[in-house]
Amino acid sequence: MKELPGTNEVHAPTNWRKAIAAYTEPRVLQVLALGFSSGLPLLLTYSTLQAWLASVGVRRSTLGAIALVGTAYSFKFVWAPLIDRVPPPLPLGRRRGWGITIQILLIGAILALGSCDPKHNLPRMAVLAVVVAFLSASQDIVIDAWRVESLSKDEQAPGAAMIQSGYRIGMLASGAGSLFIAASAGWFAAYATMAALLGVGLLVFLFGPEPKLPAEKSYVAHSVWQTILHALFKAVIEPFRDFMQRRLWLVILMAIFLYKMGEAMAGVMSTPLYISLGFTLPEIATASKIFGFFSIVTGALIGGIVTIRLGIRRALILCGILQSVGNLFFVLQAVGGHRIGYLALCVTAENLTGAMAGTALITWLSSLCSPAFTATQFALLSSLASLSRTVVASSGGVLSEKIGWAPFFLLTSVVGLPALLLVLWVGPRDDFRIDQPTPAL
Repeated sequence: MKELPGTNEVHAPTNWRKAIAAYTEPRVLQVLALGFSSGLPLLLTYSTLQAWLASVGVRRSTLGAIALVGTAYSFKFVWAPLIDRVPPPLPLGRRRGWGITIQILLIGAILALGSCDPKHNLPRMAVLAVVVAFLSASQDIVIDAWRVESLSKDEQAPGAAMIQSGYRIGMLASGAGSLFIAASAGWFAAYATMAALLGVGLLVFLFGPEPKLPAEKSYVAHSVWQTILHALFKAVIEPFRDFMQRRLWLVILMAIFLYKMGEAMAGVMSTPLYISLGFTLPEIATASKIFGFFSIVTGALIGGIVTIRLGIRRALILCGILQSVGNLFFVLQAVGGHRIGYLALCVTAENLTGAMAGTALITWLSSLCSPAFTATQFALLSSLASLSRTVVASSGGVLSEKIGWAPFFLLTSVVGLPALLLVLWVGPRDDFRIDQPTPAL
């Protein structure tokens, strides 16, 4: 009996090696650099900025208000259509032109923010922090679009893993790295160093390829008003209409929204759990930075390999199940009490499985985007995927108080299971594995 492709165990190790080797592809490595640039500015307007302001005696109410700066990341889909349709100031292609323009402005804004004196220029710092966050969110739009459009089908999963890994490395640099530099050389040196490190992503856009997009049908307008209406239609209406032409598109959106909800509920209440069990802030910080960072990067890379080998649909289901199992370690922590070993195990399990599921989800979102509307559709879908974290943040505390820690985290381990049933129903049917030939176009 003739064996089907990919079923022969003799070839399996080779195929796994091919899956791992996908991370060495030049464009996938370029995504790692862009992910680094994407994650770098985030903490410069959040915890790092809060540390700077707190060190000079700024009031707590002001420090808390700093968190509002991050609102730009949640609403980036609002101006994503402009980046999708409006020609960039630099005529280097739609993605490269916008990418280089935004990163040059971002470098300047970070330098301006770092040059401020919080004792005398606090209002100016607030404005510059908003500008940095807006440009950073705009950079994310371009980077995600470039990634989806530049990578081939079999490179999407490793690209999703690399974007997560680079993002976390960038956050580590702008978080702990900035604090170390500020302690020895001052805050301007810290922010100037971060601005210089953004040059990593700038080099990718300068020397990387411009994605090839399908040609659009020409449109002949009979008036300026018709031209404006047509442009608005193509930029704002058409991306949503294009997505809604998909079969069961509402179910797809529901699956995306629910997929990370259990992990979001657990993540929101993880630190309160640790504190209630008697862990000190240094213990929590050490476990999160050491075990959390490495487990996230490892989980993202493993998730990419699993998605390549199994295909998007099966990877979503497998990684989603593992994500739910990862939440059960919080139950172990709640029952076991103040044990450092349990803390390390809990942080590792949560971040490892969550990152694996994150890679599978990003790969799915990438596959859902139409080439003509990549920036708009990916910005919208990724915002929807992260919305559950915002929605459940306010309810996790009340719920855990009513039912207790162990039952609460048991609930988080099952709340995401309906999403897996929806994925099983509407997930991509054309699963791609690296040992299968790509269908001819």
